[in-house]
Amino acid sequence: MKIALVPEPVEAAFPEGRLEIGASLSGACADDAFTREAAFLAERLRAATGFAVPVQKSGGDGATIVIERDDAGAPESYGLEVGADGAVLRAGSRAGIFRGIQTLLQLFPPAIHSRSARTGIVWGVPFARISDRPRFAWRGAMLDASRHFAPVAFVKRFLDTMAMHKLNVFHWHLTDDQGWRIEIKKYPRLTEIGARRRETMVGHYDAGQGGDGIPHSGHYTQDEIRDIVAYAAERHIEIVPEIDMPGHMTAAVAAYPELGCTGRQIEVATKWGIFDDILQPNESVIRFCCDVLSEVIGLFPSRFVHLGGDEAVKTQWKNSPAIQAMIRDAGVADEEEMQGYFMGRINAFLRENGRQMVGWDEIIEGGAPDGSVIMSWRGVSGAVAAVKAGHEAVMAPQKATYLDNYQSPHHENEPLAIGGAVTLRNSYEFDPVPRALDEEDVRRTFGHDAKPPVQPGPVELSEKEKSLILGVQGQLWREYLPQSTDVEYMAFPRLCALAEIGWSSAAKDYPRFLERLEVHLKRLDVMGVRYRALD
Repeated sequence: MKIALVPEPVEAAFPEGRLEIGASLSGACADDAFTREAAFLAERLRAATGFAVPVQKSGGDGATIVIERDDAGAPESYGLEVGADGAVLRAGSRAGIFRGIQTLLQLFPPAIHSRSARTGIVWGVPFARISDRPRFAWRGAMLDASRHFAPVAFVKRFLDTMAMHKLNVFHWHLTDDQGWRIEIKKYPRLTEIGARRRETMVGHYDAGQGGDGIPHSGHYTQDEIRDIVAYAAERHIEIVPEIDMPGHMTAAVAAYPELGCTGRQIEVATKWGIFDDILQPNESVIRFCCDVLSEVIGLFPSRFVHLGGDEAVKTQWKNSPAIQAMIRDAGVADEEEMQGYFMGRINAFLRENGRQMVGWDEIIEGGAPDGSVIMSWRGVSGAVAAVKAGHEAVMAPQKATYLDNYQSPHHENEPLAIGGAVTLRNSYEFDPVPRALDEEDVRRTFGHDAKPPVQPGPVELSEKEKSLILGVQGQLWREYLPQSTDVEYMAFPRLCALAEIGWSSAAKDYPRFLERLEVHLKRLDVMGVRYRALD
């Protein structure tokens, strides 16, 4: 079996030789801080090999795999050496040890990823000297649970595949027009009403084929969320919840009509698209949002909370005399700046509670609140504008990271998708640190603004500005991904490519990546992941 590590380590050498492993396989944790990671590794080895794999809590004499502390290096960095006497994994943090464990597991035959004991396999790993560290701190995957609810078991399975690829941020899209998926105890109708829609549209948005007549519902209780947060933490994955506002709030307004601008009773959306219903930007609605976020931050320890801010249609604000009066009272110029005022109020609440706001790149248009992180989706221009203004940014451009898009320009052989084409190569060759902006990218992000904050042409970023690019993230919007297997099919192998560009600073070589990927996909086979086959 070829040595095929995904993502590729920064530095790796593989001398001649192989460490054969038998029933005497044992582990040792020479630092008590790493006992949980040692137990995780031992459990994985036991499951696949059937060996006992005892773990010593201290000391490493006679152990096959030794875990040691080494405080040199950056967060999440690790070193791994495999020789005739065994394997030694070193890091200065639990996260670093965990990332190294994923590399060690990939040195085994693919069957090591089985959850049941395999027979007839000669277990062993090649000799190796690996020194590794991530390029970016934010290596994310976004899962939309609003359009189609994701059961707890699948969320955990998705977290497992993320961990395997050294992804460390799970962006959980929990609310939208088509469903409110998180229990908020102060506002029970958010799930009693907002988590249920009477049907789901059939076919593509443009085709107008009507609804399926089948109710769709589901939400996460707070206990379930605590369980998932703990599960992710064991895999050193940070969960960033998204509560979208002030637009994409149809489900919330259906539950509490007084939140909206018209006061009329509406239903949870049954179609895809962008809707006119939007929150009022008044004091009672701001209190509602802060109440919701109080419960959210009580469940999620993440430093970040995503507030959306995208695709907020202002028609109802423009047509409401009361809201026009609010705009004048707030001392802002127009509806876009009113959104900036609204988001600024919510941002202030988050900052008072030690959290940091993330928003899609539309929040730049009304004035991005102080300290907010810009998630650049319409292109990379939003991120460039953000870092030049002193904001942190996450690269999530549609053309490279929207995994709900077709995987090939030849759509006739692909499952129904939202449109476009993001190929595996598109994802792999995307560089999160842009060198140039084209006119289409600037126009897509900033429309026909006569004075966009950035211009097409070469991009020159200072080292400080480059450091504000936190990383890269893949998006799995679920309008056209009703089943968990659909999510996996669209996620992999493109998410493998995004994981590599987020982690590895090695020179990109697409043909060689494909060679490694052919082996890596055998690991996903063992795990039962339904991925798209390579072209």
